[in-house]
Amino acid sequence: MPMISDFSLTASVLQTKAQDFTLTSDPLSRIWSTHLESGTSAGQADKAFHDQRTLAASATEDLDLAGILTDVYGATITFVRVKGLFIAASSSNTNNVVIGAGTNPWATLLNSTGTVTLKPGGWCGFGAGAGDAVGWPVTAATGDILKVTNSAGSTSVTYDVVIVGCSA
Repeated sequence: MPMISDFSLTASVLQTKAQDFTLTSDPLSRIWSTHLESGTSAGQADKAFHDQRTLAASATEDLDLAGILTDVYGATITFVRVKGLFIAASSSNTNNVVIGAGTNPWATLLNSTGTVTLKPGGWCGFGAGAGDAVGWPVTAATGDILKVTNSAGSTSVTYDVVIVGCSA
């Protein structure tokens, strides 16, 4: 099944300062983007997983990138390489969403002990460039778990996740 993916990150900042007779401004506008065609080589991806998920208070879950997740058609997804990962914590969360290390961690992005903490409303995104044929490799059974944790025991957390990658 053909698939086309586009990732982008935009930074827009406008600083101004009143001078004696003028207003000086410093506009910044940067866009970093990647376009991936269907396939498994450089500039390509052929698998996608996306979902909105909720974790109970103090709960954790393992997103198994090799053989457990299913796509929107119900087919099991086995990522061999990840080309894009995007996670956003709901702004209505009270607790943080922590992603990263666990048992059999997918260590090629955050190393074996690294984590990223998303405060309520926070988000992060990682994208391989279009010329990158490898992305972040996944090793089935020993290096394929992206652990997601609710940071506290008071309330549940909701988060959105999008993963795009290759089957080979």
